[in-house]
Amino acid sequence: MRRVGEAIRGGIRYRARPGAYAVLLRGDELLLTAQEGDPLIQFPGGGIDPGEHPIHALHREVMEETGWTMTAPRRLGLFRRFNWMPDYDLWAEKVCTLYLARPVRRVGPPTEAGHMALWMPLAQARRSLDDRVGRHLLDLI
Repeated sequence: MRRVGEAIRGGIRYRARPGAYAVLLRGDELLLTAQEGDPLIQFPGGGIDPGEHPIHALHREVMEETGWTMTAPRRLGLFRRFNWMPDYDLWAEKVCTLYLARPVRRVGPPTEAGHMALWMPLAQARRSLDDRVGRHLLDLI
């Protein structure tokens, strides 16, 4: 499994945190998400709750972070990332499944506080996505 992002730090105990993320492609544009106060632009997605199916988590996270529904998710692959998660006060080993899907309809604004949906041309996204993860993952599509 491909590891992206920061190197593993010695002496830190990482907690497993599975996740699901979406590459939402419409024509030559991507639907992405950004958080208020955070300069990083990312693929929508996040943690899979205990007992939750990854596809259900994917739909939930896309709605929470973009306000859009999606359809036809197709698994692209897995990646592993080790990082600090300040919102959860923990070091995480994130094992994430990446899906390619089609955005269908905007239902409303993102339901997760501080998130905003961004449409971006694919070429611009290659330059703007979080360098540690996003640009590497675009190679999978």
